[in-house]
Amino acid sequence: MTIRQVSVLFVCTGNICRSPLAEAVARAKAAALGKQVLVDSAGTGDWHAGERPDRRAVTAGEARGYDLSDQSARAVEDEDFRRFDHLVALDSGHLRWLSARRAALRLPERSITKLMDWSVGLAGRDVPDPYYGDAAEFEAALDLIERGVEGLVARV
Repeated sequence: MTIRQVSVLFVCTGNICRSPLAEAVARAKAAALGKQVLVDSAGTGDWHAGERPDRRAVTAGEARGYDLSDQSARAVEDEDFRRFDHLVALDSGHLRWLSARRAALRLPERSITKLMDWSVGLAGRDVPDPYYGDAAEFEAALDLIERGVEGLVARV
């Protein structure tokens, strides 16, 4: 019997802060549990396409042992709606955008969820965008991302 690999795409605005952190955390958490999970991240727009994650995200992630070194920003592509089992939004705006895009493409229902809905006790919350903040806001975002990703990886 072959076990099918689950695939997850994390989505934020520009794919340089929250979603790269979620990708790195998910990769590490899945490996620690011995789970085969394909993870990637993308943004709702291509403003930062080809750029590395924000240095503050890299610093926050590295301080907790997460590797973002192989990542570069990209925008969500139409094919992502077919390729990934789970499209995971980092906030309510991304959730609405993904749902509207899927509907516009006339694709069947997919698992489009918000990251914090996978967490215990924090369902419904958004992961605030730390882009205009300081290091403390990146740490706070990473705290939430870890909680959401732990719940997601445990259940996929």
